[in-house]
Amino acid sequence: MTTTDTTVVRLQRTMNAPPERVYRAWLEPDLLRRWFAPGTWSVGRAEVDERVGGLLGIWQVGDDGEQLGGMEGEILELVPNERLVFAWRFLGPDRKVDPALDSRLTISLRAVDEGTELTLVHERLDAFMATRPDLDGKVSAGWDMVLENLAGAV
Repeated sequence: MTTTDTTVVRLQRTMNAPPERVYRAWLEPDLLRRWFAPGTWSVGRAEVDERVGGLLGIWQVGDDGEQLGGMEGEILELVPNERLVFAWRFLGPDRKVDPALDSRLTISLRAVDEGTELTLVHERLDAFMATRPDLDGKVSAGWDMVLENLAGAV
């Protein structure tokens, strides 16, 4: 299931892995480097301070080694094997942070017979999309690719 508009992205996937493994994939830098980049991009660096109030940082690299930016966020909520909530900031290669562009990412996990049902809700994208109308629809497409990578990694 996929639901999108310019301010909310909502995706749901079933992963063939237990919730514990999917949960850890969001918090372990070595695992994040394996799956958290869309398409042919890669993750050059991932950092996680695993605690409420801690930071999550992911820096992506293009095919040619070009620094593409990524994201930095604050961990707002951790419910082991069930839920992760982040204050989310997209960053360009210049690494400039504009708090007005903060969004919110919620990952919910539920055990099902096939493994884990993951629901991703990326909201509060209004200000970001107003400054980057060229990315309309691309946030959802990026998450689609990243979640496919996650399914393969877990």
